[in-house]
Amino acid sequence: MKIKEICSYLDQWAPAALAEDYDNVGLIVGQADTLCSGVLVSLDITLAVIEEAIVKKCNLIIAHHPPIFKGLKRITDKNLTEKIVYLAIKNDIALYAIHTNLDNLKGGVNFKIAEKLGLSDVKILRPIDNNLLRLTVLIQSSHRESVMDAAFRSGAGNIGEYAECSFTTEGTGTFMPSENASPFVGIAKVRSAESEVKLDFLVPNYLQNVVLNAIKNAQPYEELAYYAQPLQNQNQDTGSGAVGTLKEPMATLDFLKLLKENMQASCIRHTELCKNKISTVAVCGGVGSFLLNDAINAQADIFVSADFKYHEFFGAENKIIIADIGHFESEQFTKDLILEKLSKKFTNFASYLSEVNTNPINYFH
Repeated sequence: MKIKEICSYLDQWAPAALAEDYDNVGLIVGQADTLCSGVLVSLDITLAVIEEAIVKKCNLIIAHHPPIFKGLKRITDKNLTEKIVYLAIKNDIALYAIHTNLDNLKGGVNFKIAEKLGLSDVKILRPIDNNLLRLTVLIQSSHRESVMDAAFRSGAGNIGEYAECSFTTEGTGTFMPSENASPFVGIAKVRSAESEVKLDFLVPNYLQNVVLNAIKNAQPYEELAYYAQPLQNQNQDTGSGAVGTLKEPMATLDFLKLLKENMQASCIRHTELCKNKISTVAVCGGVGSFLLNDAINAQADIFVSADFKYHEFFGAENKIIIADIGHFESEQFTKDLILEKLSKKFTNFASYLSEVNTNPINYFH
């Protein structure tokens, strides 16, 4: 198994196109063609994590947080980032980051938090818009099913909880092959009229080429007639945060106890407990203050996130409870999510969860 095969699988699961502009995701250090001896999954990449990878004979570290956010002008031992990159290169260890692209994914970081809290009917809190398109293809009627199957397998036709969505229009297509063409049907320099179908699919724009290639391989025409129309629709499968409901409403203090225990938080910073019971819960791993109004608009009783600044707590305005559990605490189970995904796909090499506590924040009790 080569490192590039693992990276390719992760790229398909959480495409880099979903990452925020400031982010740095994918293979950051290392050679993709190298054989993988083992994978170590961690939330962060520190010197201790690299030392752990060396001991466990893992030459690929997959982390949520990238070790490099800004460009490096040199690789020495001047600062921690340079030391991390230098040690990784020196020991032939590849570094891969799967950060905000996994944050912005249905079933990603925030859905793992929702799972830990026992939420149901979980949805994206702030869906992304303008990343969908309507893909229309014109094909031979005889190849309708094979083209539909290929399109669906490659990621087309998903709308919320529904898969394999499409629309078919029957009609007649005309074309005139040139003398250099090799038509599936028809004669050179003679206009042909054939029974065709027009298939419409909803496709994330980052999958356009993947879906088109799959369709081209499933249909017989030498030239595929198609067009792609950008849409303003919200994509329910991508976006920031998540919101769901408890199976039964809980007294607020009981929920805070559950939150502290299940998320292994040392403490919870919170606003005034303006709700007697908790039913609807909004969550966002890491920095989440930008989603506060979304959580209020979703009529959540509490917003579980991290890294709220002093003045940002005032934004709750007794409409919602803010529960800040800490950055590390909110995202620490992301590595379990990544390992679960890898373990289902790959069974021919060792994968480990890092045992290093990378939380840079300590609490005095």
